[in-house]
Amino acid sequence: MHTALLIRHRLVKYGGVSAVLAAILLGTGWASSPPPAHLKAHAITIDATKLVPASWWQVPGVTPSIWASDPESLDAPKTSERRELQLKPGQYKFISFTFDFPFIVMLDGTLDFAKSLDQCIDGRGTQTLVVRCKRMYPHGGERDNYYDQKP
Repeated sequence: MHTALLIRHRLVKYGGVSAVLAAILLGTGWASSPPPAHLKAHAITIDATKLVPASWWQVPGVTPSIWASDPESLDAPKTSERRELQLKPGQYKFISFTFDFPFIVMLDGTLDFAKSLDQCIDGRGTQTLVVRCKRMYPHGGERDNYYDQKP
């Protein structure tokens, strides 16, 4: 009991915890500095409107899952609309029912992804990821010779 009174007396006498925190934050510049680049979220637009027929997609950990719900009540984004997401720099994955691929949000908020995806994905170096294909084809977009075989 005596210790609690002593602590309370010191907090009142020296301005309380909030005054101490404010002095520390203002003194170090934390209160006015922008967040470090790796913590800053960027507005990234996902545009999968070229996918027909319309379906759903997700970015795990950011949007609702496409696997866990009934299509009638699905909250995941639809391919019929562009969606803006707030993403911090790092690696993410675009997932649809037929196609998925990794992409990276760079420190400056621009996008990057494997060059092998260029046949179906646009937006490298921008803040808009455009998905043009429902599925990826092997060998840089070339039709696989397997399909040209005669029985």
